[in-house]
Amino acid sequence: MKIFINPSRDSWQEILARPAVDHSGLRDTVSDLLKQVKSGGDKSLFELTRRFDGIELTDLQVLDEEMLQAEAAVSPELKKAISTARQNIEKFHEAQQVDDSLITTTDGVKCWTRTVPVEKVGLYIPGGTAPLFSTVLMLGIPAMLAGCTEVVLCTPPGADGKVHPAILYCARILGIEKIFRIGGAQAIAAMAYGTESIPRVDKIFGPGNKYVTVAKQMVSLENIAIDLPAGPSEVAVMADETADPAFVAADLLSQAEHGTDSQVLLVSTDAGLIEKVKAELAKQLKVLPRKKMAEQSLLNSRIVVLRSIDEAIDMINEYAPEHLIISCRDYGDVGIRILNAGSVFMGPYTPESAGDYASGTNHTLPTGGYARVYSGLGLTDFQKKISFQEISKEGLQNLGPSIMTMAAEEELEGHSMAVKLRLSKISNNKK
Repeated sequence: MKIFINPSRDSWQEILARPAVDHSGLRDTVSDLLKQVKSGGDKSLFELTRRFDGIELTDLQVLDEEMLQAEAAVSPELKKAISTARQNIEKFHEAQQVDDSLITTTDGVKCWTRTVPVEKVGLYIPGGTAPLFSTVLMLGIPAMLAGCTEVVLCTPPGADGKVHPAILYCARILGIEKIFRIGGAQAIAAMAYGTESIPRVDKIFGPGNKYVTVAKQMVSLENIAIDLPAGPSEVAVMADETADPAFVAADLLSQAEHGTDSQVLLVSTDAGLIEKVKAELAKQLKVLPRKKMAEQSLLNSRIVVLRSIDEAIDMINEYAPEHLIISCRDYGDVGIRILNAGSVFMGPYTPESAGDYASGTNHTLPTGGYARVYSGLGLTDFQKKISFQEISKEGLQNLGPSIMTMAAEEELEGHSMAVKLRLSKISNNKK
């Protein structure tokens, strides 16, 4: 990790730059895949799975027999852990339900909203370097709570052509029935356009590799909504002299092991902490199964020592991390001042992995600095609001003059006429 000691603010932008990701070369490839699936349907999905995964599939949909086999293959210990995570995720997302309210904006003018689900949603669950069954919970639970009428799940098959048992188990306990063994950009295409087997959806959710990311971006230009901009995972740790070096190193590595393009950032006000963290990184890397991946990620990463907590807060807000761990004496006061972050982990005993799995918050978060303008995934992402209004005769008499004045200024006479005719009728009926 590169170390910077009290850098000037003029250099912050360069220090905080994410690893460059050039998707330009991918777009032609992904565009061809999208076109192939759009025109070829299931047949193209079989061909692409054979080409990219080396797997000869005979069917796409996971059937009940495989679901039952998967349930039997999941250990009781893992089932218990999944149950705990499910309960917490449900509690957190249920609390996001908001009652629709009726507002009288002017006498005789009533306005209200009605919350309805996005009807058809597609969930993409990665299964490449790690089978992310936790993502089934993070996407499936709010989809079910929102009342989405059709939930389609796509995930890559393993070398044996089967889906990881934990992914299927999580889907089963949530009541997701339309599960398909297909991954990559072709899975995104299948959900965007529909095939003989896979239904077309209205909105696609879920993380993935660079091909999946580009595919989501491209189908979003074709009347298919997506959850949020996705990119390599990242964590920032803000630490002062009270931080435990072993905890800090573990937090950095827990994110670095996601992939070679992941980035971690340590911002500290204590120069003495840095050597201790470096020693812990070396120690913990020795026993990390994904050591090579984490080491590559650390090459993209930074350690910055600053003079004060105020400066550290400013740097974090400029970086806008996906995950932020605050390991400082006054972490509560610091947390209040954080404006740009996907999810914040407060205090020494709140590792980022808690949010990844079981604390209850959603782990689908904005990356690449998008935390400046995007929130992490929640219940409302699976819903939409329809606004309603009802105006009485008296209400239109109260509001009509303002409407007509504004319409006249915009030179939209038809808008004004729609009000004028009604007011004339009300006036005539009074005579």
